[in-house]
Amino acid sequence: MAAIESRFRVDGKVAVVTGASSGLGAGFAKALAEAGADLVLGARRVDRLEETRAAIAAMGRRVIAIATDVSKPESCQALIDGAMAEFGRVDILVNNAGVGTAIPALKETPEEFSEVIDINLKGSYWMAQSFARVALPGSSIVNVSSILGFRPLMLPQAAYVSSKAAVIGLTRDLSLQWAGRKGIRVNALAPGYFASEMTDQMGDHMVEQVAQYAPIGRIGEQSELDNAMLFLASGASSYISGVVLPVDGGLTMS
Repeated sequence: MAAIESRFRVDGKVAVVTGASSGLGAGFAKALAEAGADLVLGARRVDRLEETRAAIAAMGRRVIAIATDVSKPESCQALIDGAMAEFGRVDILVNNAGVGTAIPALKETPEEFSEVIDINLKGSYWMAQSFARVALPGSSIVNVSSILGFRPLMLPQAAYVSSKAAVIGLTRDLSLQWAGRKGIRVNALAPGYFASEMTDQMGDHMVEQVAQYAPIGRIGEQSELDNAMLFLASGASSYISGVVLPVDGGLTMS
């Protein structure tokens, strides 16, 4: 039997990470590289994406970066096509690309609502479709939902909450379809509050309020979410599919 630590390794694997230009996505990509994977990075902000690519290349991993808009199925397919052309395989997909808004329900326009759904929900689906067409048995998809998919909190976020709740349903359905028939495990992370561009927009006072609600008494650190992502992406979770793992300092219980 493999040593405990080796079960979390992803040596020889090719991981695709969307939303990898900054924040949690860039952190996920670097954690996968540290655990042994080669990387395929997608995001809309090409300049920031190049920064992530350079950081991973400096770690000695093979890595490519492709401008990607996950709201467009053809762009998702182009990302996977680029991965196959460069590496000949894909093993891990981290569906991280997402946007968040905080707009009162009576003021939110159809366009504003649709943009969030198109990226957070539809983008996850289009990426999963393109990935699953070529991924081998034993591959893993990690969708990024949110604890707000379980329960709304302080901000008016109907579009965001709806999209993240739908990602939970999508995760469970795709697991049912693919875990047995294709050997592709599909799970999801439900992060609480972590330092990121989204939480930067909340302001210090609101972040302090969130920290008080969480039983652990603080917001999370990137490495703590990376650990959970690696668990779901790697062979350490080989008998787990269709689950949604909250990483929230106990916030969903408060």
